[in-house]
Amino acid sequence: MDDLLRFSGAVRRDPRFEAWFDDVGAPLRLTVRVWFDRMRACGPDVRETLHDGCPAACVNDAPFAYVAAFKAHANVGFFRGAALPDPAGLLQGTGRRMRHVKLRPGEPMDEAALSELIAEAYREMRRRVGTA
Repeated sequence: MDDLLRFSGAVRRDPRFEAWFDDVGAPLRLTVRVWFDRMRACGPDVRETLHDGCPAACVNDAPFAYVAAFKAHANVGFFRGAALPDPAGLLQGTGRRMRHVKLRPGEPMDEAALSELIAEAYREMRRRVGTA
């Protein structure tokens, strides 16, 4: 049985995202834009959609990562993050599948490790959907 979450309506580029990232009332959205751009650059099969009001990146229709911005922090999240190798210890959360990396203004971030989490989440999802 396929236990993957699927999002119908995911598209190559969603024009709603420009407004989401440019919302001056939510400045931490700019913080996560670079990370979402890295998700977009993972491969030609990356699609995107808004899920729970936040940009989500998918392999075709199967989501692998998302970004979210709040008042005091932002998240780069992974739909199957519990299965990802995390040697830098960035992932937070205790759910059965999902994990996130919390970004706080002024706090250092291991950019290489977060980039690798994004890349591995993409590769893992490609394997799961059978496109790798």
